[in-house]
Amino acid sequence: MPHDNQQILINSLPSGKLSADNYRPTSAPIPVIGDGEILVKTTAFLLSAGSRAGLQGSASYAGAPSAGRVMNSSGVGEVISSQCRDVPVGRYVQVPTGWQQFSAHSGYDATVIPADHNPIDYLGPLGINGLTAYFGLLDVAQIQAGENVMVSAAAGSVGHLVGQIATLKGAHVVGICGSNAKAERLVSELGFRTAVNYKSGHYRDQLKTATPNGVDIYFDNTGGMILGSALFRMNLRGRIACCGVVSQYDTDRPEPAPKGIPGLLVNKRLTMRGFLVYDYAQRFNEARNELQGWLARNELISLTDEVYGLDSAPEAFVDLLGGGNIGTRIVRLDQAT
Repeated sequence: MPHDNQQILINSLPSGKLSADNYRPTSAPIPVIGDGEILVKTTAFLLSAGSRAGLQGSASYAGAPSAGRVMNSSGVGEVISSQCRDVPVGRYVQVPTGWQQFSAHSGYDATVIPADHNPIDYLGPLGINGLTAYFGLLDVAQIQAGENVMVSAAAGSVGHLVGQIATLKGAHVVGICGSNAKAERLVSELGFRTAVNYKSGHYRDQLKTATPNGVDIYFDNTGGMILGSALFRMNLRGRIACCGVVSQYDTDRPEPAPKGIPGLLVNKRLTMRGFLVYDYAQRFNEARNELQGWLARNELISLTDEVYGLDSAPEAFVDLLGGGNIGTRIVRLDQAT
């Protein structure tokens, strides 16, 4: 076993847009575990736009931001030492590894990955991204067959799963994304009925054309002007599931709140509800069973955007915030397979 634990620390909190210079590599001793703990060697970790909200202190669930500590992230890895009888050496687990090679955790808090499951899926469709899509659409938005669904950041880690689950439930789905290439993949690979590039100079006209029967459910990952455009397309008694506000994460000048609130909410009798996936922790296994079934039958496709090596994480994270990814972006510390 190596003697050093390679890590990426938060070097400074960003003012304005995040840059790779806000991070620095370092090394530390490999943790020594105590009773009930496990030592995990990281296989891969997730890069998530929500982590950027944590850096600006706008995500209370992410903890207070501070420089000098390991950048936080959900990861998967192999248990290489254990003092927890329920989690033996050799098992793969999902834990908050952070951006580092080795980490110590309570074995009782780890998600032990079944031997017949792909650990990488626990950063995508069977992890926080898939669970967010599942509960946000099925429980918060209460989707029904035949409804018209609009998804923002539709080519992102959560959005590309939301659209597919909505299709599986018999809905008609329009995705909003940031390029024509992404729009084409949403339709050709993932079964979206149509997709619209919000960077187009004719976005609002194209959205109107794409939603001739209005929108019953809007799954909001962005806030800002895209939320504003959705409000004016909503049908009577439509539902809005508020998952994220990516338009406000990587900036010191967030977009203003959209017009029409509360007027449109009142006139159209809309329901607009925010949620955190952790509210559903007691039901994660229920959701994973259904999600795994869809994956096994090739009814759900997980797009995974991989980069390799710990040192690649800062640039890859900055690129993700600029819309450079499709699907779930992860950093792998093992060899490509």
